[in-house]
Amino acid sequence: MFSKTADPTAAPTPTAPSRPASPGGNAGRSVLGSDLRITGEITTTGSVEVLGEIDGNITAHGLIIGAEGRVTGSVTADTVEVRGKLDGKIACESFTLRSSAQVKADITTNAVVIESGAQIEGRFLKRKA
Repeated sequence: MFSKTADPTAAPTPTAPSRPASPGGNAGRSVLGSDLRITGEITTTGSVEVLGEIDGNITAHGLIIGAEGRVTGSVTADTVEVRGKLDGKIACESFTLRSSAQVKADITTNAVVIESGAQIEGRFLKRKA
């Protein structure tokens, strides 16, 4: 009924890293909690979800600013989704403003989604090919 699948006296075999090495996807997804306030620069190959307050520049594969989140600074990412407040400059491939968003920024992007109720002050520029 039961059988041994490995020799208990053998040395343990090394396992592969639990985090994929490729950028994006679920690699390095970071959630910055609502009680967190950061002043400085954030750089990652993964995604960042901001529920707290960031005063500085963010470079990431993806950025989500939660409903209570607040970012002041420059953002460079493939995808940006805003539910909270953003004040600064944004360069991205895809930009989404949810209905609760309040944005004061110049945005350089290829694709824009704006839900009814979102507030935006600034200008949109198309990315150069």
